[in-house]
Amino acid sequence: MADHAYPLTPLALLRLQSWLSPAFPTGSYSYSHGLEWAVEAGHVHDRKSLVAWLDADLCYGSGRNEAILFSEAWRCAVNRDSSRLVDIAELAAAFRATSELALESSQPAGACLSTLRLVWPDQLLDSVERMLRERHISPALAVVLAARAARSGIPLPLALPAFLQSYIANWITAAVRLIPLGQTDGQLAIAELEHSVLAASAQANCATTNDLGSAAFMIDLASMAHETQYTRLFRS
Repeated sequence: MADHAYPLTPLALLRLQSWLSPAFPTGSYSYSHGLEWAVEAGHVHDRKSLVAWLDADLCYGSGRNEAILFSEAWRCAVNRDSSRLVDIAELAAAFRATSELALESSQPAGACLSTLRLVWPDQLLDSVERMLRERHISPALAVVLAARAARSGIPLPLALPAFLQSYIANWITAAVRLIPLGQTDGQLAIAELEHSVLAASAQANCATTNDLGSAAFMIDLASMAHETQYTRLFRS
């Protein structure tokens, strides 16, 4: 089915805004994606260095992989392929480079899946949740949100950039507290990354799991170093 097969309805737009809102109870605010160590080490110290760090993540790192996983999961949900969705979730779990990045993905995803099933129930998500539990696989946030967006008729070219925007906005919110960075600079950083978000979305729109891979090794190293960082505000 084509990515543009569905018109975006006002109800679907409201739901997407709800799922990506900071008010949605996933606990993502307690993670920094290794930024806390990067700030401590001086690699990220102002808006320019923050934008460069996040741009690399979107173009070459886990942000790129999240976009590909989201795209694949969306297509699986459109085709009602719950078995393939679980396979995508298992692959997403395997692509976490550190224990903290694994927790950063699985804990918010589990909270998201539970809330979605209670507030916006869906048979496909019920089936996926059951299969994940049986196979002892942790859910992935990109997979869960992509599946629910597809089931609500939200086109991939709209759902994916919105997801990536919320992805980088969460790390920018952490950086505002860590650097510290002013609220205006935080919004400027989000604005400066708009083209990177759209580029990553466009590339992932026609990508498959065969295209997964990361070259942003510094982010993985930052996460590893954060595990033993003496003073920490965040869980990753």
